[in-house]
Amino acid sequence: MNEPQRILIFDPFSGASGDMVLGGLIDIGVPLEWLQEIVQGLGVDAGLEAENVTRGGLSACRARVRAREDQPLRHLEQVLEIVGKAPIEDAARKIAEAAFRRLAEVEGEVHDMPPEKVHFHEVGAADAIVDIVGAAAGIVYLSVERCFTRPVAVGRGWVSAAHGDLPLPAPATLKLLEGIPVVDTERDAELTTPTGAVLLSVLTEGRSPPGSFVPMRSGFGAGGRDPSTHPNSLRLVLAEYDVVGRLWVIQADLDDMSPEYLPSLREALVSAGAIDVWTHAVQMKKGRTGFRVEALVAQEIREKTAQALFENSTTLGLRFWPVERQVLPRTVNRIEWRGFSIRVKISESAQGHVICKPEYDDITQAARALGLPPQKVRQEIESLLDSQRES
Repeated sequence: MNEPQRILIFDPFSGASGDMVLGGLIDIGVPLEWLQEIVQGLGVDAGLEAENVTRGGLSACRARVRAREDQPLRHLEQVLEIVGKAPIEDAARKIAEAAFRRLAEVEGEVHDMPPEKVHFHEVGAADAIVDIVGAAAGIVYLSVERCFTRPVAVGRGWVSAAHGDLPLPAPATLKLLEGIPVVDTERDAELTTPTGAVLLSVLTEGRSPPGSFVPMRSGFGAGGRDPSTHPNSLRLVLAEYDVVGRLWVIQADLDDMSPEYLPSLREALVSAGAIDVWTHAVQMKKGRTGFRVEALVAQEIREKTAQALFENSTTLGLRFWPVERQVLPRTVNRIEWRGFSIRVKISESAQGHVICKPEYDDITQAARALGLPPQKVRQEIESLLDSQRES
């Protein structure tokens, strides 16, 4: 049986910025000390601080990056080099790299130049690097599987930038928010920054929250200003999403596609939001051997997943039907093993039988770093879990 997904919902009712995202993640459980260690390993001469403040009477976490004033101008290649050496997990590194590549693409469009030639000004400074890398690391730390966003508040007026005064929303910000619902609050302020916009774009791809979910934790990331008119903060909701009774199976049979392209097809379906994807060989008409591809998807992304199947395979048609599922309640904990943080999924049956499963990605990452077979790493971790339960 498939387990409920752990999801993160962004509620940018007062906009979003990199420090607001980082503050919100700290507020819902990402350890500040752990993030500070990551910042120290970036090599950008910056530090991270956080404090509890109030915004509009609501408690929130204000994250601040302390960096020297004379920040060097950086190209995309230089920023990616910093991200590549960052002491973070591979999954977090991919998020951060995708965010900076997207920023370079948009800045290139705005200023009519190739992405690799773009000089990162504000978004290439140490504070933006810390915000994006820290946010990516925090998402992975919380074991978030998918992100969603409510409409994003944008402001009016003008903002000073490296190229002079720009109208709000800033051109890069508006391009980054393409495909994402926005709200014009009629407030004369920059409510959403390019850094906040790119994190929303890369993490959520404009997905609206599901109609029902189970909140686990919620918190607020504070903005720098504290106006009397509204709580200047970003709300984050960590939740579990179980769509029992509203799942669909999408199926297609392929007999004219090379099997070497099946992994990329699977990746495209997962990126579109499929909960699970599986393939197996089938005997098709005229005696040809083909492949059956099936994906388990939620109702709201059925069309998107179907489109991904059409675009990344040779199929001319597909089938789909509704299914139901039953899942066990589960939690995600972390244990320390040989200096590595290993996520462990813990579930319990109605009869009280407890199942502990170390996360495969964490096992393989530790195995590569130590030069050990993944199976041996799994066995050692399971032995450690057994000893902890017995004690």
